Amino acid sequence: MRNEAEILQDFSLLQRETLHMWIDRGWIAPQGSRSAYRFQEIDVARIRLIHEFHYEFELDEEAMDVILPLLDQVHGLRRELRRLARAVNAQPEDIRNRIAASMDETG
Repeated sequence: MRNEAEILQDFSLLQRETLHMWIDRGWIAPQGSRSAYRFQEIDVARIRLIHEFHYEFELDEEAMDVILPLLDQVHGLRRELRRLARAVNAQPEDIRNRIAASMDETG
């Protein structure tokens, strides 16, 4: 886990106030309190994404409020599809073949 100082050091353009605004808006959910945030690797990846959107693509807060939940939904759907694929793959071959045939019919 990383602390706030390490995050600010890693992202040179990022100011403390901006990081706190991102947290206040719910875009990042670190552990701890405002005086001692702790960031997991998933938080760092999210900061990297928001940092890129904000500084490189110059997206404003309103755009981020739309884009970030949509990205979260896409990631959630991908996770569910992986679970479904594992469940289908665990079935006997005849069941997998029937599922594949059904998908071809409705495709």
